Amino acid sequence: MRLTKKERRKIRHLRVRKKVFGTKDRPRLVVFRSLKHIYGSIVIDDVTPNKVLFTVSSLSKEFTGQAGPEEKGGNVKGAFLVGKLVAERAKAMNIEKVVFDRGGYKYGGCVKAFAEGARQGGLKF
Repeated sequence: MRLTKKERRKIRHLRVRKKVFGTKDRPRLVVFRSLKHIYGSIVIDDVTPNKVLFTVSSLSKEFTGQAGPEEKGGNVKGAFLVGKLVAERAKAMNIEKVVFDRGGYKYGGCVKAFAEGARQGGLKF
């Protein structure tokens, strides 16, 4: 029996989550990607039940205010912009170092663009 794409992603995500751990000094930056949108969340501490500080997505008002006609939630340019917005919001909360959790997605395309946008925005992984 072959595993579906979703099941393979869940297995990869469990493998990544064994190694990636967020603390108060270095919170965890989580990526979720769907076909039409991308989401980035900062989880402050994995010791206490996952407390999410904030979430920025391609549906948020910050994104729609800055996005041009070619930047959409499901493409690489949109993912790059969402990464920059996450970094700006994190810098406003005095967060400079994070641990990157790619959520079981392969590091390429939108996930890579999101990470590069966050790095260009000033976050250090």
